[in-house]
Amino acid sequence: MTDLSRPSIAVIGAGPGGLLAARVLQLGGVDVTVYDADASCGSRDQGGTLDLHADSGQIALEDANLTAEFAAVARPEGQAHRLLDPQGTVLVEQTPAPGETAAPEVDRAQLRGMLAESLIPGTIRWWRRLVSAHQGTLTFEDGGVETVDLVIGADGAWSRVRAALTDAAPTYTGVTFVEALFTNVTRRHPEVAALVGDGHMWANGDGKTLVLQRNSGDVVRGYISFRAELDWLAEAGLGAAAGRGGVLDPSGTIATDTEQVRAALRRRFAEFSPELLRVIDDTEGTLPNRPIFALPTPTTWAHQSGITLLGDAAHVMSPFGGNGVNLALLDGAELARGIVSAVRTGTAIDDAVRAYEERMVPRGAAMGKAANDAIAEHYAVGGPDLDSIPDFDEAAEQWRTNAAEYRANQN
Repeated sequence: MTDLSRPSIAVIGAGPGGLLAARVLQLGGVDVTVYDADASCGSRDQGGTLDLHADSGQIALEDANLTAEFAAVARPEGQAHRLLDPQGTVLVEQTPAPGETAAPEVDRAQLRGMLAESLIPGTIRWWRRLVSAHQGTLTFEDGGVETVDLVIGADGAWSRVRAALTDAAPTYTGVTFVEALFTNVTRRHPEVAALVGDGHMWANGDGKTLVLQRNSGDVVRGYISFRAELDWLAEAGLGAAAGRGGVLDPSGTIATDTEQVRAALRRRFAEFSPELLRVIDDTEGTLPNRPIFALPTPTTWAHQSGITLLGDAAHVMSPFGGNGVNLALLDGAELARGIVSAVRTGTAIDDAVRAYEERMVPRGAAMGKAANDAIAEHYAVGGPDLDSIPDFDEAAEQWRTNAAEYRANQN
C-alpha cells in the first residue's frame, strides 16, 4: 500500500510546465523525478521568446519562489508591438508604458534553464525517452521500466502519456511557420533590427504574415507564416512528404534544401516590399518548417487514478495569444499545490488530481478555442481585420485584474 506521506511521482517532460511542477513539489517537501528525451538542458535549440502573463505564468513563478530570478532575465521592453502592411507602412504601434510588467518577454532557453537549475541536483534524468505509460508503469526506449504512484504527462503536443488516457491527437490548423534566424543583428542585420525594434513586428498580407521577435543576446527570430497544405514542401517538389509537414530526401532522411525553400517562400511573398523580404533573403537559419497543430477543444478523458496531464499534453493550441506556456506553468503550479496539500493532510492524492483536472480541462479548452479561432481569422482570405488586433494596454489591464481575482480566490 502506498505511503501517503512519500508518494513516488514521475514528471515526463522537462519543459517549463513539468519543471515548474517539480519545483513546487520539492518546495513542498515532495519527492519527484523528471524524465526527458533530451541529452541535456541545452542540447537543442529551445526556440524563441515567450511573454509571461501576470495572471498565469507569473503567478506560477511566484508559487515557485522564482520571481526575482525571472525579473533578472525578463525583458519588459519586449512588450512593444508594431503592425505593418506588405509594403512596410506602419499601421499600429504599441509601446509599453515605463514600468509595465504585465507580460514581459523571456527567451525559452532562459526560462527552461532557470527552472532546471532551481531543482535539486539529479532530479532530471536526461536522455530517457518514454515509450509508454500504463497504470503507473513507465517503459523507456532504453529498455528501462519504472513503477510510480503518479505519472504527470508534461511531454508536449505529441504526448506518449496522453495516449494512455485518450485517443485524441493534434490536427493541423492549416497554417505553417517557417523559422528564420538573425544573430549579432545590430551589426550584421541593421535593417532587420530596425524593423523589429525592441519587441515584435508583424507584416500582414492576404493569408500570410512575416513575424520578427527580439530575443536576448542581440538575436532576432523570424517566422514566415502562411496558410498552406500540410505537405506544401512536397507539393513544391522539394522532397517526399514526411507526414508532418517536412520532406524526406531519397535516402529517407528528413532534410530541407534551404535555398530551394527560400526560393519557394520568395514566390509566395512576392508582393511584399524588398525591405520586408529581408526576413526571407537574409536569414542565417536553415528555414525549418513548423506546421501549427492543435488538439480538439475540449479534449477530455475519463479520470484515471495515478496519471494526469498538463500543458500542451492536455491542450496544445495555436500560439495566438501566447497562452500555451502560461497555461503550462499555471497547470504545473496548481497540480503541484494540490499534491503538496494532500501529502501534508494525509488525504488521497487522487482526489487532488481529480480536482485539478476539473479546473484545468475547461480552462484549457476555452483558451484553446480562442487561440485556434484567432489563427484561423488572422490567416483568412483578405488578411486580418485591424479592429481585431488586441490593444496591449487593454490586455495588460485585464491580466492584472485577472491576477488580483485569482489571488483573492486562493486566500
